[in-house]
Amino acid sequence: MIRASLPGAVPQRPADTIEVAGVGLVIDPEGALCWPDEALLAVADLHLEKGSSFARRGMLLPPYDTAATLERLGRLIGRYAPRVVVALGDSFHDRGGADRLAPDDRAALAALQDARDWIWISGNHDPEPAPGIGGMFARHLAIGALAFRHQPQPGAPAGEIAGHLHPAARVSTRARAIRRRCFAADAARVVMPAFGAYAGGLNVRDQAFAVLFGASGCTAHVLGDGRIHAFAAARCLPD
Repeated sequence: MIRASLPGAVPQRPADTIEVAGVGLVIDPEGALCWPDEALLAVADLHLEKGSSFARRGMLLPPYDTAATLERLGRLIGRYAPRVVVALGDSFHDRGGADRLAPDDRAALAALQDARDWIWISGNHDPEPAPGIGGMFARHLAIGALAFRHQPQPGAPAGEIAGHLHPAARVSTRARAIRRRCFAADAARVVMPAFGAYAGGLNVRDQAFAVLFGASGCTAHVLGDGRIHAFAAARCLPD
C-alpha cells in the first residue's frame, strides 16, 4: 500500500481533487477523470480488443480485456452518472478492433452510451471513425477552459487533457517498490493513465514528460486501492 507519509508525497487537499486551468476536476482511483460542473467523464486509451489483435499475430492473451474494461467503465458511469463521456483516443487497439467486438461486448457498449453523449477522440491506433459503435467522433474537443485530445502537445495553452503516454509511477513503500498507473498533472494540463485492461505504462521520469511539464515537473497522482496518492514525479523512482 502506498502511504502519503512516504518521502516525496506532496502535501495538498484531498488527492482525488485537482485544479487545471482554474477548473476543478475529480480524478478517480480507477483511472477516469470527472468534470462535475459539466457532468463529463473522460477516460483514455481503452485499447479495446488488444487481446484479439495480439492473437491474430500469434501472441495469445486471454480474450477478456474488452469485457473487463467495459465492466470497469460501467461502474464509473454508474458512480458519476455523466451526461457526456469522452474517450481520449486509442479506444481500439487497431483499426479493425471495432469489427472484432463480440456481440455481448457490443451490447454492453451500447448500453453504456444510452441516454448520454459519447465522444470518441481520434488516436494514433484508431485515427478514423470506427463504424457501428455509436457516439460521435472528433479530432479534439474544446469545452470552456479545457481542451481534450489524444496526444499532449508541448507548449499547448493551459487546460489540456490528454492521454497517449500511459503514465506510470514507481514509488517506494515501507516494504518494497511498486509500479502503478498514474495521472501526470500540473496546474496547466493532465496526462491521463491508460484505462485499458492490457495497456502498459511509461514511467513519469521519462523525457517525454519532462518535455511537457518543464523543469518544475508534474505531480504523479498514483492509482491506489480505493484512493489516489500524490507524489512529486521527481521523487518517483526510475524503472
